[in-house]
Amino acid sequence: MSITPLKTISGDKLFEVKLDGVKVPAENLLGGKEQSAGDLERVLQQASLAKCAEMVGGAQRVLEMAVDYAKQRVQFNRPIGSFQAIQHHCANMLIDLDCSRYLTYYAAWMQSEGIPCEKEIAMAKAFTSDAYINITTLGQQIHGGTGLIKEHDMQIYFRRAKASALSLGNATFQRKMVARQMGL
Repeated sequence: MSITPLKTISGDKLFEVKLDGVKVPAENLLGGKEQSAGDLERVLQQASLAKCAEMVGGAQRVLEMAVDYAKQRVQFNRPIGSFQAIQHHCANMLIDLDCSRYLTYYAAWMQSEGIPCEKEIAMAKAFTSDAYINITTLGQQIHGGTGLIKEHDMQIYFRRAKASALSLGNATFQRKMVARQMGL
């Protein structure tokens, strides 16, 4: 067995684990020999749904930081949150966040009820991946240079958004899954 640390854009602690020479008897395979692919697909769907929930939480925090900053930062003798451009950025962030939250909650509800939801999970992952990147990008713009420095949390969320978007299939892959579920 070997364990190798992997470098990630987000700084998360990920490792490659190699199990060389390990033999698993057929009766110990996940789901048995014939069902292992289906079991793996279900696990990946659950992981994608959990990733969506994580992204929604991160996006929520980014929006909170951006709105707080827009209320406190003063330019031209007034808070930057009073400027239309900043207001529209914050409104767009909230729209993306709430749509992401709705898609994630709906897919989670379907899964909890045992309703087939492969398409809904893929929709949530595709939309939320793009939305999280958009939200963190706007959050950085609202913060200006402060949002880019390592000492500020905004850059951590931006890097996590990029990594999360690639995790478990990027938005393009998820859109292909949605199209397949639509019979296309």
